[in-house]
Amino acid sequence: QVQLVESGGGLVQPGGSLRLSCATSGFLLDGYVIGWFRQVPGKEREAVSCITTSDESTTYADSVKGRFTISRDKAKNTVYLQMNSLKPEDTAVYYCAALKGGLWYWGQGTQVTVSS
Repeated sequence: QVQLVESGGGLVQPGGSLRLSCATSGFLLDGYVIGWFRQVPGKEREAVSCITTSDESTTYADSVKGRFTISRDKAKNTVYLQMNSLKPEDTAVYYCAALKGGLWYWGQGTQVTVSS
C-alpha cells in the first residue's frame, strides 16, 4: 500500500526557513515522480516542485525558484522540501504526491503559515 506522510510544517516569520519531509512506505521511490504541491482555501492546488527519481532532475514553480530546494534520501525513502526566505504568500497546506503509471498518490498535507 502506497503511503506518504508529510511533516515539518508550522508557523514561521517572513524570511525564515522550514524543511518539509515526505516519508513514504509501501513502495520504493525509484521510478516515481515525486512532487510538492500547495493549496490555500478557495484556490486551486498548485505545483511547487517535482523530482524525477530516474535522473534526479528537478523543476520549480517560478514563485519559489531560488528559495526552495527539493531533494531525496534514498536510504530513508524520504523526499524533502527545504524552504528558505519564506514569504506570507507561501502560506498554504503543502502536500507531497507520487506519480507512477498515470496515478497520483497523495499525502494528507501539512500546514505552513508565514506570518509575523
